[in-house]
Formats: sequence, structure tokens, C-alpha cells
Amino acid sequence: MTHFRSKRLSRPGHGKVVAAVFGLVAALSLGILGDAQAAPQSRAVPAADRWTDRPHGFASLAGGTTGGAGGKVVTVTDQAALAKYAAAEEPYVIRVKGSLDMDPFGTEIPVASDKTIIGVSDTAEIVHGGFTLDPGTHNVIIRNLTIRDTAIEGNWDCKDTDYDGIRLDTAHHVWIDHIRFSRICDGQLDVRKDSEYVTVSYNQFTNNNKTFGIGWTPNVRTQITVDHNWFTGTKQRNPSADNVAYAHLYNNYLSAQLSDGDPVWTYGNWSRGKTRMVIENSFYDGVQHPYQADATAELVQRGSILRNTTGRHDAWGTAFDPREFYDYRLDPAAAVPALVKRFSGPQKRIGGPVVLHVPGDYPTVQSAVDAVPDGNDTPLTIAVAPGTYREKVFVPATKPKILLRGTGHDRSDTVIVYDTPAEYGGSTGSATVRIAANDVTARNLTFSNDFDEAAVELKGEQALAMKTTGDRLVFEDTAFLGNQDTLMTDSPKLTTLSRVYVRDSYIEGDVDFIYGRATTVIERSVIRALSRGSDTNNGYITAASTWKGNPYGFLITRSKIVSDAPAGTFHLGRPWHPGGEPDAIAQVLIRDTELPAAIKSSPWTDMGGFSWKDARFAEYRNFGPGATVTADRPQLSDQEARPHTVAAYLRGTDDWAPHARH
Repeated sequence: MTHFRSKRLSRPGHGKVVAAVFGLVAALSLGILGDAQAAPQSRAVPAADRWTDRPHGFASLAGGTTGGAGGKVVTVTDQAALAKYAAAEEPYVIRVKGSLDMDPFGTEIPVASDKTIIGVSDTAEIVHGGFTLDPGTHNVIIRNLTIRDTAIEGNWDCKDTDYDGIRLDTAHHVWIDHIRFSRICDGQLDVRKDSEYVTVSYNQFTNNNKTFGIGWTPNVRTQITVDHNWFTGTKQRNPSADNVAYAHLYNNYLSAQLSDGDPVWTYGNWSRGKTRMVIENSFYDGVQHPYQADATAELVQRGSILRNTTGRHDAWGTAFDPREFYDYRLDPAAAVPALVKRFSGPQKRIGGPVVLHVPGDYPTVQSAVDAVPDGNDTPLTIAVAPGTYREKVFVPATKPKILLRGTGHDRSDTVIVYDTPAEYGGSTGSATVRIAANDVTARNLTFSNDFDEAAVELKGEQALAMKTTGDRLVFEDTAFLGNQDTLMTDSPKLTTLSRVYVRDSYIEGDVDFIYGRATTVIERSVIRALSRGSDTNNGYITAASTWKGNPYGFLITRSKIVSDAPAGTFHLGRPWHPGGEPDAIAQVLIRDTELPAAIKSSPWTDMGGFSWKDARFAEYRNFGPGATVTADRPQLSDQEARPHTVAAYLRGTDDWAPHARH
């Protein structure tokens, strides 16, 4: 029978998600200062937007900037590994962990095309060196790092050293984001030689002389967006743009300018040569020459706030309209100091859970899993867009700490499905998805094996939607669709304990469709027992094979079992002894759960010559038309039920408590 489309149930307790928007009240109390022109209407941007892994501005145009998306993810902790992966021909997402001290002093790591270099949390840093992107390099993202300390005492101009923090030479499609630059000799960021489609956002430029230069050719080609950056303790080039086709600067904060009494070369923003520059809703505090333009250049300024500024405030020409190139949202200028102080520079939440997008970055779910580094030590998300993915997926034991998340409105929007029966590859080989790794969570997804058992006659009709052998696995708001053996929660061997937590989910099948030896809790879920058209026996919900030394097998609690089978034709379960293993003594407790009329009055039965009475089967406080109590239905007393809680089943020796997060 084909059931793939027809047997999806909406998740219990489905509700709407309300997004919180970060308030700007405190920042707005600064008031409006200075002689700013009116800017386009501003509105607050949710905090989440400030950590998006997709660039905005000019870097998002002409095909966009994706960095190493689609390539493998690696974590580096030393200079050699960073240099190796940064220079590789193939795409990489390179996670920098800890402090990397460049040797020799001033080393600039060459970065090849199709790379994302991202610091883990807010503690990753490049010390005594930086990065360089040579001509032709493209599609590079560098984020969430501190780059510091190549300055040389007494060598203020750095004419003979030229140690840059990041240097771009004729590169294109580059995003520099959430970097803290400090004490660099010479430029902290140099965007040179007609580099194009560049966005520089949410960075901190601190304690420097020649801070951030753009251009330096007679050609007028560069397009650059510079937003939400903090320039503090810097002298000049904040930034300086020379012969830049389009320079869009907005919501930047310039403060505490480092001044040595130089009347000319201490300044904020400079539109030089034939540059067309637009400045919007920025905040200048204690700045000499906050913005200036050559007679050959154009500079449009609107909406900025000026406090304690002196010198040139140039604005002439029409420059260009940034909105003709891309959409963007302006924060109020008065809010900029508070916002930039909070959100610029390295952030703890960036570089933590890496997000791999399917199919945006990876064409299949399996290709995204393959990109996860072996021995993965940081949570990583595989975000799967709505759609049907006809593929088999295997998460090996070497790739822990994965969140597999559907991004649709409902779990039925995102489906991973295949149609292999056990006749071809055995029970394990039939599984659409196999998870052997520990600490894996699946959320808002449907897993299906749509093998049509009614259409063909095979000896091996088992067809798994999911098989697990890992420990500490969580399934939230998921659906498992199949017939025989839909969901197998197992462990690597009989005496190895694995734990699985299923919540707010849907499971359907007919024969032994929830089975295995893992300690498994199914809570607040719907279990559908499918009719096979029999008037006497339509199947078995569980087939546990719990090790006799494990007191906790299957717990089904606060759930609902439904069925289209005739009354009195479905079993709650039978004891499975794989290969006749005598030490596999099933333990199943169904408690506080609604049972349909389809459940037999004697709901437990023998299997493979082993009596159900030797297993550990019980019920407690069930209700509904199928919950009648008979002599063949062991019931726990209140005292006996007391230790059989969700917490007790899942606790283990490491106090695992995924249920406590809800």
C-alpha cells in the first residue's frame, strides 16, 4: 500500500512562533545632535539579522558571496593547518579555534577562492599576522576573528614593513564581518587594485594610524558597502576611498579619534579622486574632518549625527542611490553607538553552530553530512529547505553533534524518503536514514520508507524509515512513515546502552514498527497502527530487545495511539530475541496514553518461541476504548510506577535531560 502522502498528522500543540525584535529605546535616548539631512525612514533590525551567515550589500550582488559553502568543514588550531586549507583549490569552511601566532612575524596567510574563514566563538585570533587575497581571488568570507599586533614600536607610518591585517588585490566578492583589528602595521584592511563587490560590516577598527583604505588605481571600478563598523582610537582612513565607483557607508560609529595635532591627515571618511560616496545615519563623536571630498569626487551625506566635530564637513554632487543596487535597512543614527558597541567585533554566537544549507550550499542531505568534519566537537546544523529528498542518508559514528533541521512551516514540508525493503540489503540496508553518531537531533522533518508492501511479494518486507545506534539522540516534531519495522532504535551491541528521546512526533506502521534495544522514550506523540485488512491480527506496535541488565527499554507516555484497524486486532507488542539471544529481555511500559479500540484485550504476545510473560511488559493509567484491564495486561501500582519516569529512563550516568529543555 502507498501511504506516503496520506498519513501525515499535524503535530500536537502546533502553534505560531513569534520573533522578538531587539529594542532601541536606550540608544534612542541619545537624541538628535548636529546638522544631519533627512535620511530614508529607519527601523530596528532584529538582533538575529546581525549574525546572519549571508552577506548583504555589494557582496550579495552579481552572483553573491557564499565563501566555502558546499565544501568540507574543518577546524584549525595552528598556522600550518590554516595555511593549508586557506590555499586549497577546493572550497572549505575553515573554523579557527583559539589563538594562532604567526611565524615569522608579519606572515600574511594567502587565501584562495571559495573559502569561509570563521572564528569559533569570540576567542579566535590571528596574532602577529593577517591574510592576503591575491589577484583573481573571489568568493571569500572572513568573519569573527581578532587580528592584532603587527605594529612596531616607533614605526608609526610602517613604510618599510607593510604588514596588513587583511589585504585584497584585484579580488572580488568578499565579505569581511565581525573582525576586531588592533595595532596593525600598516593597513588594518586594504581593499586595493580594483577589487569589486565587497561588504565590510560589524567590524572594530582600533588603535591604528592608516586604518582602512580603498582603491589606489586610476580606474573607477570598486563597489563597496561599509556598515555598522566602529572606528575608535584610529587616526586616518576611516575609510579613505580613492577612485571608487560606489562607496556606501552607513550606520558607522567614529569615536575617540587618535589625534597627534596633524591638521590634515587626521580625519574620518574621505571621498578621493572620482569616488562617488554616500554616507547615511552614521555617528561622529570627537572627530576632526568627519567627512570630506576632493573637488573631483562626490559625497552625499544624510541623517548622520555630529558631536564635537571640527574641520571639513563636505557634501556635494549626487553620487548614487544605493537602493538602485540593493535593499537595506537603516538604524537610527542616535542608536548607532549602542548598537555598534554591542554587535560589532567577534561574537560568541558566531562560529559556534555552523549551518550547512540544503540544497542552497549542498545538493543533498548526505552531501551536507559528508561535509561535517570527523570528530566534530562543536554543534553543527544541517538546515534542510522544504522539499522531498529521495535519498538514503547515513550519519556515521565519527560525525557527532549534528542538528538536522527542516526549515519549513510544518514537518511534512521537508521529507527524506526512499523505498528499499530488507529483501535488498537486509534490515539495516533498508533504512532510509541511519544515525550511528552520538548527540544528534532531528527536528521538523519527515522520514519515510515508501516501499509498497502490498504491491509485491517478498520474503523481506521490512522497510525502515529510521535506524539509530547512537546515544543521546533527540527527535522533535518529526514523523516516521512506513509499514513493517518503521523505527528501529538500537545500540552498537547488546550490552551497550543508547538513549533516544522522541517528542511531539508521529510514528506509523503495522508490524513491529517501533523496535530495538535502545532505551527509548516516546512522549506527547501520536502512534498510528495501520490496518493490514485482517479481522484477527493486524500487527504489533513494539518489539523490544532490551538487554536484561538494562532496567529501561521503551517508555511510551502522555501519547495517543490511533488506528484504522478493526476492534481487538492489534497487539501492543511482543518480545524480540535477535538471533535467539536469551539475554534480550524486552522492557516496555505504556503509561498515561490513550489507546484505541483496535488494541486486543490480551495485547502482548509471544515471538520466536519466547513467551511474552518472561518479558517486562506493563501498563499504567492508560485510558480510551482500548485500555480495558484484563488478566493478561500487567498493570503497575502507583509505587511501582514511581521510578518509571522520563527522567529516569534518560538520565544514564551523565545526567542527560533533553526533556528539561521544554
